[in-house]
Amino acid sequence: MSRVAIVEDSERLADMVRQALAGVGIEVDQFRNISEATFGLRKADYSVMILDRGLPDGDGLSFLSALRAAGQMTPCLILTARDALHDRVDGLESGADDYVTKPFAMSELVARVRTLMRRPVVLRALDASFADVTVDPRQREMSCGDLSVTLAPAELQIMLCLIDAAGRTVRHSALEHAAWGLGDAVTPNALEVTVHRLRKKLASINARTRLVNHRGAGFALEKLSG
Repeated sequence: MSRVAIVEDSERLADMVRQALAGVGIEVDQFRNISEATFGLRKADYSVMILDRGLPDGDGLSFLSALRAAGQMTPCLILTARDALHDRVDGLESGADDYVTKPFAMSELVARVRTLMRRPVVLRALDASFADVTVDPRQREMSCGDLSVTLAPAELQIMLCLIDAAGRTVRHSALEHAAWGLGDAVTPNALEVTVHRLRKKLASINARTRLVNHRGAGFALEKLSG
């Protein structure tokens, strides 16, 4: 049976989520704060983490950023009462895979969790390269020379898809399918935010490879000249 971690200090909300997910065969473990979640995530593997942004001992986004920096790539869905666009973008920038604002319909939450679970799994074992960039799908790393950076699952799938295209433009829909599967519960602008993160990561390893947006057509990898 699939297992989900919910990091949420409200017992009532956690129980509601637990009951809703149990109805589709998904077990839930609750952690009431960052301290409990840090310990729990070391002890078990979870298919998805549902993370409240406002926790008693800290900010959920800061916690998520620290997890991603440490290589913890469990798909994460953020729960929050903050519904402004910049709040949603902040959540995705911190490494979240999806974002739900309170109050929400439990059926929507269940659908989004199941979509994250259906996301394609990396099956390939060989490294993929384009120009000066190499992606190791086993380690979820992208490198250039001696520098490397960890990729979140959606970032990894998008880079592999773009490398496979060998510099040709890949349609937005194809990249979304590669990163999130065929589910219809993908957050608006998720692709653009993920591409933005990839551009920052390419810059962080001093790559001379650019991720270019061909408006109306899609994205492509291009090598800087000179």
